[in-house]
Amino acid sequence: MSEASPPFEDPNVERAFAAFPGPERAGLLAIRNLIFETAAECPEAGEILETLKWGQPSYLTPETKSGSTIRLGLSKLGGFAIFTHCQSTLMSDFQSLFGEEFTFEGNRAVVFDDSDALQPEKLRLLIRNALTYHLKR
Repeated sequence: MSEASPPFEDPNVERAFAAFPGPERAGLLAIRNLIFETAAECPEAGEILETLKWGQPSYLTPETKSGSTIRLGLSKLGGFAIFTHCQSTLMSDFQSLFGEEFTFEGNRAVVFDDSDALQPEKLRLLIRNALTYHLKR
């Protein structure tokens, strides 16, 4: 498995990543790293908890409760995805900014075929908005 940064604290999450097919795993690990990097630049989010929700690696802000859950997994459309809560405005807001630049699965996910398509600087905006979602409401 590719290098995870930071190292996994929960062996169940580590096993979930290990179960993803190789190319998808590499992309999902890249997004995972981006989540932790973005969280480090976003002190109002507090500590990030990495756990499993619905069998998917999920990222929560339990200390501050500032964020909406981010999940990582495989898409029904094929490839891998970053998911946000479908009843939030996170995905529609992101789609209004970058609708032509990404593939979306409804109002719940941004889908990727390979890690070269991630566009980290733009994805950071989605991640930052998810980590601070409840501070803006």
